Amino acid sequence: MKTHELQVRVYYEDTDFSGRVYHASYLRFIERGRTELLRELGLNQSALSAGAGGPPFFFVVRAINVDFKRPATMDDMLRVETVVEEVGGASFSLAQRIWRRDALLLVAKVVVACVENDRARRLPADVREKFQRLLCDASDSRGSSSPNVNPRGV
Repeated sequence: MKTHELQVRVYYEDTDFSGRVYHASYLRFIERGRTELLRELGLNQSALSAGAGGPPFFFVVRAINVDFKRPATMDDMLRVETVVEEVGGASFSLAQRIWRRDALLLVAKVVVACVENDRARRLPADVREKFQRLLCDASDSRGSSSPNVNPRGV
């Protein structure tokens, strides 16, 4: 399995009145994980949307399913894991997890679509190839509770 990892520190601004991380902050954390995965693949989103190397396109979240397991609090150091699970014609699916040390805090399944002129478009062949190199078996990303499986394997 090829897992991308990103470390994120929880700041005061990420919390609610209870001192726990506000639910929308987790969405920002996993967005950062996806963005850094793209960056490590050499996919600069600003350049892609400006048309570098071909017609301009960008990525949008088409669907997201989030299961909150445990809360995080201010000053926690979190690890955001991102794994490519499936690559389709115009989209790809990711499994994302947030950990605090060995405690699983969140599990998310995210479908990201490729868009050009506000319409879905096929992933360019070179982009599809980059994602396909990261594909894992579905059993790898669902059954493992080990937080350090092949860290930064991109």
